[in-house]
Amino acid sequence: MRTPATPQAIVTGHSRGLGEAIAADLLGRGIAVLGLSRATNEALAGRYPGLLQQTALDLADTAHLQAWLQAGTLARFTEGAERVLLVNNAGVVQPMGAAGILDAAQLAQAVALSVTAPLLLANALVASTDDKVQRRVLHVSSGAARKPYAGWSVYCATKAALDMHARASQLDEVPGLLISSVAPGVIDTEMQSDIRAASEDDFPLRARFEALKREGQLESPVEVAHKLVDHLLSPAFGVEAVVDLRELASA
Repeated sequence: MRTPATPQAIVTGHSRGLGEAIAADLLGRGIAVLGLSRATNEALAGRYPGLLQQTALDLADTAHLQAWLQAGTLARFTEGAERVLLVNNAGVVQPMGAAGILDAAQLAQAVALSVTAPLLLANALVASTDDKVQRRVLHVSSGAARKPYAGWSVYCATKAALDMHARASQLDEVPGLLISSVAPGVIDTEMQSDIRAASEDDFPLRARFEALKREGQLESPVEVAHKLVDHLLSPAFGVEAVVDLRELASA
């Protein structure tokens, strides 16, 4: 039996947090990674000089992202690959608050980063690769995509958009494309720090997230990344368009 070729991976938001942990896990398995983030990750570059490529790119700048895609860097990275992974991890929880008090520029940036960029990258990946190439697209979603929270109208909406994109894309039945939107659980990252720093007027459930931190109920990015990558590489990936990683772990 032929062994599947080692895949290549594109990871957004690889400079810190969960994205850094996902990139590190993939690199540790010998998988070449193209990291896309506003800042490069020098620590990862030092550990994996032959496997990590990086592009400093503001994914919230849609015009800049489109120009980068047109320049062909993504196509060159995937050239000759038999399997390509795309992990759309980059996203933000801001702005928090009710309609009418949100900063318009911050709201537009959140949608551009958390929705427009993942959809553009998924589209470009499929367009730049042959149908014989196995393409696996993982959107990092959230439980907030499936349950509304006061103060999180933008965050809930952007994550729900990723869920629906995965669902509809599955119906398109594009040859060689497997796609899933995966909620990873509550992770101890800077995003959680932002949530705990919010005012209760903007996010009424702040105390609940403070308790999760205080009681040690936040998972580490390294542990979650390992589970995500295990799922991404498994035969089960793409069977369900929308997945909760915690339910997979308990199954």
